[in-house]
Amino acid sequence: MDNLNLIDTFSEFKDLKSIDRATMMSVLEDSFRSVLQKQFGTDENFDVIINPDKGDFEIWRNRTVVEDTEFTDPNLQIALSQAKKIDDDYDIGEEVTDEVKFSDFGRRAILNLRQNLATRILELEKDNVYTKYKNKIGEIVTGEVYQIWKRELLLLDDEGNELLLPKIEQIPTDFFRKGDSVRAVIIRVEMRNNSPYIILSRTSSVFLERLFELEVPEIFDGLITIKKIVRIPGERAKVAVESYDERVDPVGACVGMKGSRIHGIVRELRNENIDIINFTSNLQLYIQRALNPAKISSIKLYPNENRAEVFLKPEEVSLAIGKGGLNIKLASQLTGYDIDVYRDREAVDEEDVNLDEFSDEIEGWIIDELKAIGCDTAKNVLSLSREDLIKRTDLEEETIDEVLRIFKTEFE
Repeated sequence: MDNLNLIDTFSEFKDLKSIDRATMMSVLEDSFRSVLQKQFGTDENFDVIINPDKGDFEIWRNRTVVEDTEFTDPNLQIALSQAKKIDDDYDIGEEVTDEVKFSDFGRRAILNLRQNLATRILELEKDNVYTKYKNKIGEIVTGEVYQIWKRELLLLDDEGNELLLPKIEQIPTDFFRKGDSVRAVIIRVEMRNNSPYIILSRTSSVFLERLFELEVPEIFDGLITIKKIVRIPGERAKVAVESYDERVDPVGACVGMKGSRIHGIVRELRNENIDIINFTSNLQLYIQRALNPAKISSIKLYPNENRAEVFLKPEEVSLAIGKGGLNIKLASQLTGYDIDVYRDREAVDEEDVNLDEFSDEIEGWIIDELKAIGCDTAKNVLSLSREDLIKRTDLEEETIDEVLRIFKTEFE
């Protein structure tokens, strides 16, 4: 194996890994010096010259001329008689430089060099990938599905780097096949066993924020700011936006002409419903907008408790709560207030009966559970189906049946 073969091997690594030239030269020189240290005990008196353009290298050893009787170290010294054979003009104390052929070191030394090179370059590549993606946390990347496991997907980027999309970071309705192109946001980059692990997410609020930046130029340019995003992946999301230019309608800009901008985001998120809300520092108005599409009659705020009582007409309560309680849950997360929904008493049927009046027949914790879903009268509860009550509350089916029986008896 000659010098040229070693350089060819090195060049292959360089081309494959796209490591900059200066770094690769340094790695190659360090690898040579490591072999020299093992071979001669020191590399300080050696000059390693690498010529990447020609694809070769040279190793030159510098030795001091000494009297034949004082010659003790063949690596650092050269006997005067030996130096005279090279050039008759050499004298005591002068330095002789001669080329050392790496191929003379033996097969084992050459194999060690190749192994050392491979290890160093692999480490460099791992460090480069780690640094590259560490600086991209919060950005969207696209990868191709390479392997599908029960708990995660293995994706490959354009350079063949491995990206991981855990099951818990996938939208519940996500379904991918090998070869599919997947977009996700980088949320975490770790080193495990000296290898970079790039973790992606499609459920993160950051992913939705980046999608808006891609689809809405006004957000990318800074004319519109996303104040807060809350979402239940695959189900529903609420996005509060604010415009720094009064001529720009933030909600209209995000939706786009005939929904052109929002539709692309909704498709990417597997038909996740997205409510875009105009941010305001007026808390009452903010809560009112957050509970959209429900129309609110009045709001009572309790700032010290971070709690709000919202009163609505009976027909608006289910809209405020939303399917499975998603609307009110997201509105609470968006505003930072616990929101309790009540029916506007002025609109309540005079023949209706408040739940508290059934305290002698129904335990208090059951009444509280019904109030938590916006039911504060008997007719409120009866207006919901048995299935809805079971789904929205934590009550047992038998308990629901007993409650319905008591309320129906009241109005018979």
